[in-house]
Amino acid sequence: MATCCDDNEHDPNAKSVEEALAIILAQSRSPEESMILPLDLALDRVLARDLLAPQAIPAWPNSAMDGYAVRVADGISPRKIVGSAYAGRPYVGTVLAGTAVRIMTGAPLPEGADAVVAQEQCTADDQTLQLTHYPKQQENIRGIGEDLACGDLALAAGTWLRPSRIALAASLGVAEIEVFRPLRVAFFSTGDELQGLGESLRFGNIYDSNRHSLLALLRRLPLEVYDLGRIPDDQERIAETLQRAARMADLVITSGGVSVGDADYIARLLRDLGSVQFWKMNMKPGRPLAYGRIGDADFFGLPGNPVSTIVTFYQFVRPALLKRMGVHAPWTVPSIRLPAAEPFRKKAGRTDFQRGRLVAGESGLAVAPVKAQSSHILTGMALADCFVILPAAATDIPVGSLVDVQLLEGLV
Repeated sequence: MATCCDDNEHDPNAKSVEEALAIILAQSRSPEESMILPLDLALDRVLARDLLAPQAIPAWPNSAMDGYAVRVADGISPRKIVGSAYAGRPYVGTVLAGTAVRIMTGAPLPEGADAVVAQEQCTADDQTLQLTHYPKQQENIRGIGEDLACGDLALAAGTWLRPSRIALAASLGVAEIEVFRPLRVAFFSTGDELQGLGESLRFGNIYDSNRHSLLALLRRLPLEVYDLGRIPDDQERIAETLQRAARMADLVITSGGVSVGDADYIARLLRDLGSVQFWKMNMKPGRPLAYGRIGDADFFGLPGNPVSTIVTFYQFVRPALLKRMGVHAPWTVPSIRLPAAEPFRKKAGRTDFQRGRLVAGESGLAVAPVKAQSSHILTGMALADCFVILPAAATDIPVGSLVDVQLLEGLV
């Protein structure tokens, strides 16, 4: 049921954003179950156990560039070129006084050599090397354990396995890795006015955008997601679906039905079926937000207005999901400070998550509001690059003032 007011009046019984987030994170349990996966199937999963380096990386000294392996003690005297070293095909002899070995990037340093001279700093023919640069000890050499020593912590438990972290594990020779079991999340939307996609819109109805936005948001995370569909404003149907969702999932999300209308059942049912921590927030958009438990599952009842659904997901649901997935802190979206390129309009009373767009200012990056800030207007959200967080006590923000900004790139 998409009923959510967006006025700025302060409700003394509503939770502040900070209070609500603290409660949610305190009650969000870390995972316990883990599983072993082949490394190539572990992308975006969460590491369940510290990964220690089983050997040093690099395992032997090697050349940092193409050039010649030499002895520093020979100075800049001419040297005889006695062989070549390549990555995977090392030179097996010893660099003796007055000799040098042609060496390529990544090739093991031959015995006897203690520097690599870049090929741009010398001249050579097939047999003789003449240096134009006096080498220093260990110049252009990657030392043993320069990246990781044997036994060093490579990746800590709770690490989200992004592509570069998969690469690091592969560099250690790790074929299988222990990760946490995927979190199970069930969700559905409520409201008689909701209509499915692909058919002509009936009078008085709206298309069910919230279910599709929630599905897209959840698919950005490594979760097992159960879409339970659209449920009409029928108390028995909603109660049955809530109980079914709680049996199959670790966390249940609904959109709509958490306001104060006659057909808004979620908060009342939550009291009957489980427990409710709070259901009103001192924020805009997103005042009605129910949080509690049904059986063993955490529960979030998100507001029905489409922008409110997205904002509350990012500010509360996503941090709870990350903690429950086993990701180590911080779980909230990081923020940066940017100057306002245009004024931001605001009345004191509630923390405001305005939608913004990044612009090139005179002194660098700045932020301006999108034109449509109402919680039912998705075009403003779709055009946004970021959330601009304006504190509850703040009023209008003039041009040039610094504001807190959460970038959406990589999240939406």
